[in-house]
Amino acid sequence: MDAAETADTLVALTRAEAKLAELKARVAAHADDLHVGQEVGASSAATWLAHTTNTTRPVAAGTVKLGHSLEQHPLTRDALAHGEVLADQARVIIHAVDQLSDDVDTERAEAHLLAEAAHHDAKALRVLGKHLFEVIAPDEADAREAAILEAEEKAAAKACHLSMYDDGHGKTHGRFTIPTALAGAPLRKALFAIAGAEHQRLSPEAMGQALCDYIQRFPAKKLPTNGGLNATMLVLIDEDSLMGRVEKAGTLDTGEKISPSAARRLLCEAEIIPVVLGADSEPLDVGRGRRFHTRAMRLAMVARDRGCRAEGCDRTHGLHAHHHTRWADGGHTNVRDAVTLCHWHHQRAHDTGYETTYRLDGSVAFHRRQ
Repeated sequence: MDAAETADTLVALTRAEAKLAELKARVAAHADDLHVGQEVGASSAATWLAHTTNTTRPVAAGTVKLGHSLEQHPLTRDALAHGEVLADQARVIIHAVDQLSDDVDTERAEAHLLAEAAHHDAKALRVLGKHLFEVIAPDEADAREAAILEAEEKAAAKACHLSMYDDGHGKTHGRFTIPTALAGAPLRKALFAIAGAEHQRLSPEAMGQALCDYIQRFPAKKLPTNGGLNATMLVLIDEDSLMGRVEKAGTLDTGEKISPSAARRLLCEAEIIPVVLGADSEPLDVGRGRRFHTRAMRLAMVARDRGCRAEGCDRTHGLHAHHHTRWADGGHTNVRDAVTLCHWHHQRAHDTGYETTYRLDGSVAFHRRQ
């Protein structure tokens, strides 16, 4: 085939694929009505279809759902059966129409979106679907749009989440869901600004690098404090390695190792605080002069303890400075007579229902009193 024949064939195959998708969805819905798979103990026709064809369950369930949805939307079913719309377009149209109230002309709305499908893909149709009232009920459009946006924002706030994990090979992976208007759009704008992008498209690699720059540039002083410190990251490295005289890995206060070159690169733009116990430049012991530990003391303790010192605890964030001897009982405020504990174990240390034991190795043990 020459270029023209190849192009025509691709278009024809796409339309044929749409026709087949309608037929498959229609048969899948019929199979669901007949409870196909019940004879072999399948919980549903979708489960049976997934197992029999090695399809994922969400995809099989989506096929059955599309078939049932098309039964309620004959205009869209007919357009899909004739290859006039694609399966993803059909799903968007059905969803948009189903969001309308019963007091509006849904058939007119469906016909409008079907006509727009000839010029727009599924993503653009989704946007148009939010403005259906401007076509079928213009007098109510503004109020309807405001209600839809408010509902979407509430749903987005509830769905907000972030998951991260370290793969053990120097890379952290993650997924997140955030509200578009209040967080997604500002984040995208910030990343584009950092990347210096003149166009509205960046590669995933460029976006990832911009995110790293964003994290490293964000001033820690603007973050809320927890346990007397904000989210200050400590890079612990020998002076010889810092100055380049030897090559020795550094350590973050959260326990992760960092190459000497990366540590030196970070420290070029960071505040350098020498954590040397007893150094004249750091007042690490103020005796009874004050109750709460200074920022310098807390940083020194974090550098020394590398996390909560309670036995069996591996928490490294949001640590509190705790006096061995309570300040109210005559204890002194310094690094030597203090220990870092997480919020949970700090509460246990002040809970009279527990006995606290400070061991020689610096760890802390808790035992419930009888």
